[in-house]
Formats: sequence, structure tokens, C-alpha cells
Amino acid sequence: MSEIRFFTAGESHGRGLTAIVEGIPGGLPLSEPQIAADLVRRQLGYGRGKRQQIEQDRAEITSGVRHGKTIGSPIALWIENADHQNANWSVRMAVEEISEEIDPVTLLRPGHADLAGTQKYGYDDVRPILERSSARETAARVAVGAIARALLAEIGVVIRSRTISIGNVVSETSGPIDWGTIESSSVRVSDGNAEARMISAIDAAMDDLDTLGGVFEVRAENVPIGLGSHVQWDRRLDGQIAQALMSINAVKGVEIGDAFINAATPGSEVQDVILPESQWTSGPWERATNRAGGLEGGMTNGQEIIVRAALKPLSTIPRRMPTADLISGQETTSFYERSDACVVPAGGVIGEAMLAIVLARAALQKFGGDNLEEMRRNCRAYTDTVGPRGHRE
Repeated sequence: MSEIRFFTAGESHGRGLTAIVEGIPGGLPLSEPQIAADLVRRQLGYGRGKRQQIEQDRAEITSGVRHGKTIGSPIALWIENADHQNANWSVRMAVEEISEEIDPVTLLRPGHADLAGTQKYGYDDVRPILERSSARETAARVAVGAIARALLAEIGVVIRSRTISIGNVVSETSGPIDWGTIESSSVRVSDGNAEARMISAIDAAMDDLDTLGGVFEVRAENVPIGLGSHVQWDRRLDGQIAQALMSINAVKGVEIGDAFINAATPGSEVQDVILPESQWTSGPWERATNRAGGLEGGMTNGQEIIVRAALKPLSTIPRRMPTADLISGQETTSFYERSDACVVPAGGVIGEAMLAIVLARAALQKFGGDNLEEMRRNCRAYTDTVGPRGHRE
């Protein structure tokens, strides 16, 4: 059975980022412009810092694709870090030994991997920890997610994201979601009033040398019923999705469906009633509501998957905060290099990538196939069986 897996390598100010993706079936149309589209979306969003003005992210496909289609072998991607050539990073992040002395970073930053990482790996310098733990790594994940998205599109799955809140400003919308307006919004909302207030809140945070967090939402439409499994804890798809979203830098909470509202509501009021066949309008097994967010018992239930993630305010803030020195343990103020004021809109794009990777893996586990047509054929054969069991021939 094919299994999608991926690895990334690279540091924030190193030469670049590498990603290796294994398990993508042969025959999938794939090009560098497809991947670049999502990389551009990741760099957008009001409140992003100067790093996004330096980098023009584009993933170069160096293996696994021939004449515009995957060939079934591992796909290798390379994303160059333009900033590596600036501010002497080519020396500070040189691979080879250097003769000149470079001042170590010893001012620990709360809210980062600095303290735990230096203790775990035994470093007297924070630099090796902060370079790899940086959110720059998510550029490689978004590139991988673009490949997963392309595979899912072949079986009709569409993945999108939007911003729910930034700071204490919440986007109040109802009815159908206007995805076109969201894509053109600098904060990824369709609520014009909320957009203006979010931008003002970000401006105020920047003036105060501070940062803002918020909540983003990722949705997946047309997901086949039955991906994932209930039979083992690690095969439960909701658990895999939660882990994937929690792995994004600064994400500290994940909600599937209306989880937190449901927690304060009687059980009789949170179930998604299964409608009888006479009330179906677009396909088998329709529901009256979707409070579960498209997942029950660790499996997709045929409804839209809805996942929200709470992203804390970035801990890298221009304002110097009290901390301790790594070497002396004495009181000092925190180290600051460069940061964004708000990354919630970009967080949604990264969330799309992570959800796409999990769903693509689950789809391939369910349908199998070493080439794209085999996978699509298996998917069609399975979906033809979905419905009341008494209807089987």
C-alpha cells in the first residue's frame, strides 16, 4: 500500500529549504507554478514583516516529475532563501568551519524553543535552535501541501481557509461564504467592517511594538465518507488533523466543528440528525446540521470538514521583555531579530497545506493506487457503494 510521507530540512537563514515527498501516485499533473501559487498566498496578509519583502518564494522541482507529471518516485523540492545573502548570513550560517569569531545569541526569548532546545541539545548558543524552529520552515510545508492539494483535486476535494478573528475583532458572517472576497482580503475575511477593524488593531499593535494572534478556519469540501478509521487510536483522522494543525508554529488550540460550543450544550442539541433518503437533495446520507465538523468516530462522515486553530500572539516582539541570559542565568532583556505583527491570515494558508497532507494520505490509504487513474478508479468504485445497504445489487 502506498503511503504519503514527507520530510523538510533547512534553517531560517540558511541557503534554503528542502522537502522530500514520497508516495504520490504517478501521472499526477504537477508544475512549479502550481506550487508557487500557494507559496505566494502564504507570504501575503496584513501585518507581515520585512522578510516577506525579501523572499520571492518559489519551489524548484528537482526530481519525481517528468514532462509535467509525477512518475511515482520521491518528489524533491528546493526553496532558496534570498535572505541568506544579506546581512552576512552566508558567514553566520556557513556549512563549513569558519575562522572568524561570531558572537553567540544568549538572550533567551520566552515563548520560543530557545530555552528547552539549548538544554536538550547542549548548546551555549541559541542560534542553532532558533534557526530550525523558525516558522520559515512552513514554506516547505506549504509547497508539500500544494502537491497534496493537487492530488485531492483529482477526486473532487477542495480546501480553503478564512480568518475568524484577530485579537478581539471577530468576523461576523452568516450564510454562504464568499471565498472570492476572502482571497482578495488582506486579512482573509469577507466582512468589510471586520476587515477595517482588524487592520486598525494590527496597526495599533505595531505602534505599541506588540503582536496579535487570532483564530483561522480551514474547510474541506467533497471529502468521501469513510476516510480514517475507528479501530486504533493513531488511525483516527480527527487526531491526525489535530496533530497536523498543532504542529504549526504558535498554534495552541484546535477545534473540529463546534467543539467548544458543543461542550456547553446538552447532547440532545448537538447531534447532526441523519436525514431519510426522501429528504436528500445532493447525495446519500445528508444531515440536518454539521456540528461535528465532518468527522465522527475518527472517520469522515461525508460532510464538509471544518477545523479551527487558535494562534497565539507571536512571542517575537520588538519590545524588549525581561528574561535571563543562557550563560550566566542573570536578568537581562530578550533578543529581537525580526518578526511579523500578525500571521493569522498566513496561518490559514499553512493550515490548508497541513489538512491537505493529512487528507491526501488518508485518501491514498483508502483507495490505493500506484498511478493516478488507478486511484481515481478505486475511488469511483467505492463511492458507488455508498448509500442505504438495501440498495446494493
